[in-house]
Amino acid sequence: MITPNPNLQVLQNKLNLPKNEFVLEIELNGKMKFEHLMNTIYNKFGICHRVLSANVEYDSKGNSFGSVQLYINVNSDDYEQLEFYLNKNKLLNTNVEYICRKYS
Repeated sequence: MITPNPNLQVLQNKLNLPKNEFVLEIELNGKMKFEHLMNTIYNKFGICHRVLSANVEYDSKGNSFGSVQLYINVNSDDYEQLEFYLNKNKLLNTNVEYICRKYS
């Protein structure tokens, strides 16, 4: 018999909010571990992301330093929540210009 896991977080389904593509660059300054940040973006905010590039170094305590570029496809509300979270945790973040050329 399969029982539901009561610890799983239920994500709200936001209808009719347009999604935008972003490339988000985050500077890691040792205040948060890289793995914790990636898990938080997916588990807390429900944002699927692709790591485009990562230059991460660790100190002897396991703290993460460097930068990471993420491709995300989110609506404006979720992006604002993520940006607030990053700023609250003192992680410098920049929205990088993303241009996709479509060929016919």
